Amino acid sequence: MTTGCIDAVIETGQASALPVRVWRKSSAPRSAPLVFHLHGGAFCQGSFASEASSTVPELLAAAGAVVVSADYPLAPRHPFPDALRTIFDALKSLQEGRARWAGKMSRLFVAGEEAGGNLAASLTLIARDQHAPQLDGQILLSPMLDPCLATRSIRRADAGPAGCKWADGWQRYLGSPETAAHPYAAPSQASRLAGLPPALVVTAQDDPMRDETLSYAARLRESGVPVTQHVLPAPTSWPESLCGADRPQGSWPAALLGQFIQFFADRAALLRRPASHPVFQA
Repeated sequence: MTTGCIDAVIETGQASALPVRVWRKSSAPRSAPLVFHLHGGAFCQGSFASEASSTVPELLAAAGAVVVSADYPLAPRHPFPDALRTIFDALKSLQEGRARWAGKMSRLFVAGEEAGGNLAASLTLIARDQHAPQLDGQILLSPMLDPCLATRSIRRADAGPAGCKWADGWQRYLGSPETAAHPYAAPSQASRLAGLPPALVVTAQDDPMRDETLSYAARLRESGVPVTQHVLPAPTSWPESLCGADRPQGSWPAALLGQFIQFFADRAALLRRPASHPVFQA
């Protein structure tokens, strides 16, 4: 069983189509989960074409999904909400034409790491508020959620409001300080999280985004959203090893693959249960 990729585009109704890279296993069935993936890079860097950005989509594809990884518009040329508008249009197009990418009955997920985790979380808020598209799950890996950069894990990483790539990324993405209060720009600021799709939330002991990730997972859970949470043991060098220049080292890729496999299996099992026996209540 081999995992391969091809380049394609998604029509978004805007001036130009969105470039994407599609990852899938040769043995993936037509009913495989369909995952819309968003790479990291502190909102300003990264591309599906970079070797570093292939780690997460490769693992998702190895877990049995068809993965559509987007080359979304980057800041500062495209500040908030440019990227979100583009990828939300792409997500709707992906749902409407899912038979082209996977199968008519494929379940639709969003996933992202670091800045891509922010965008994935924001997509779930917009999709809930717009009542479409219907998402079966969200996968957030070391997501950038808190523009204040005030958590203990961030401070221990010697990161803060100035002089680090995440601070610079937030500034370039938000454009102005007041934008930080917008829930679609910074999901940690959202006052209403009920009604979002089930989440797989993963961080690591040595992840600077650990505290904001766990805080968001706790708020999702308190809002009635089913959450699977996992903290990987150090060292992982997250989020750098998720979207940095070097290929990942250590045991965390295998652990993350296992989390993906289990999450997809759990979602499939829940959807097969009779409607008269609900498992989760919003």
